[in-house]
Amino acid sequence: MVRIYFSYGVAALFLLLAGCGRSDQKGGKENKAKNEEGFYELKIPFAPHHYICYRTPASIKVDGILTGKEWGKALWTEYFGDIEGSLKPRPPLQTRVKMMWDEDYLYIAAELEEPDIWATLRQRDTVIFYDNDFEVFIDPDGDTHQYYEYEMNAFATWWDLLLIKPYRDGGPPVNGWDIRGLKRGVHVYGTLNKPGDKDDKWTIEIAMPWEILRECAPEQKKPVAGNVWRINFSRVEWETTVHNGRYVVRTDEKGKRLPEHNWVWSPQGIINMHAPETWGYLLFSDKTAGEGKDIFTMPPGEKEKWVLRNLYYKEKRYHDRTGSWTSSFEELGVDPGVFDRFTAWPEIQTTGDMYEITMQGPGKTLWHICQDGLTWKTAMSNEP
Repeated sequence: MVRIYFSYGVAALFLLLAGCGRSDQKGGKENKAKNEEGFYELKIPFAPHHYICYRTPASIKVDGILTGKEWGKALWTEYFGDIEGSLKPRPPLQTRVKMMWDEDYLYIAAELEEPDIWATLRQRDTVIFYDNDFEVFIDPDGDTHQYYEYEMNAFATWWDLLLIKPYRDGGPPVNGWDIRGLKRGVHVYGTLNKPGDKDDKWTIEIAMPWEILRECAPEQKKPVAGNVWRINFSRVEWETTVHNGRYVVRTDEKGKRLPEHNWVWSPQGIINMHAPETWGYLLFSDKTAGEGKDIFTMPPGEKEKWVLRNLYYKEKRYHDRTGSWTSSFEELGVDPGVFDRFTAWPEIQTTGDMYEITMQGPGKTLWHICQDGLTWKTAMSNEP
């Protein structure tokens, strides 16, 4: 796959708007390790990967075995990198994904290189990332609210949850949400939970039904050819040792687990999967895998949405310092001249505890963002 980069002008805008900092948040857990200014922003250029999802050439038996007949025509993604992208070394173990779709399911296949395959958790909806795991994050409408998280270990034990909005914006996880009709399978190339030998890899198949995924999609409809959803994948990898014949996660001198490795398909520049604006793009094609190719183009309005997102980051930082919002670009530390390359400057309106920023996009559209990070689009009025 080819990485997507915005134009030089938008890259320059990113550099002017962006700050730095970090926060560690995973699944149903939040660790508020913020910087001194109280918020975090991307520390790498905004460059989400993309994947073109073709239709299945044949029915798929979901058992974790990625046969050539079913998956041979589908293309692999790039190998995963660290969640912080170029800020960290390449992972020592390779991970990659394929996707296809039909009228009923989104199919996901994953291959995880692993010399020591282990798992402990067997109860559904426990915190699966306490084991080595594979995770899927899907935001169907790309507004950063109402998105899905799915985690799975080598036992095929899974955790599915719905996020009303990201933890940074006060969103609670809905652990009772259920991907009814989910199909899943794992195949281990080696021996599970047997220290002393060398394993090869484990492979995963997942079939997620549109009947459930459409709940957070535009107009609650399953995708059609040409639609673009936001998606990312994460692999959590813990450092282990062997004690009494069992794999044990390494700890520090105080008995606390050493930090996990977080390897992802589309690097995010921050240690926080719950930043949906950084996820990759998934384009649905009407072509069958292996029978033609489509070309990805950036959906209209994405440049404007990224401008709004950076202003949202700045407002967060300003609020952490002052306890209020501002409509002043100067107070946000932004030179408004950077917006001259766009159709119109953004406009900021604030009240005591809220704000809304709007910006004109292509095709007489108006993009919006507010204090909880929600983005949406409206048609511009024809009135002068």
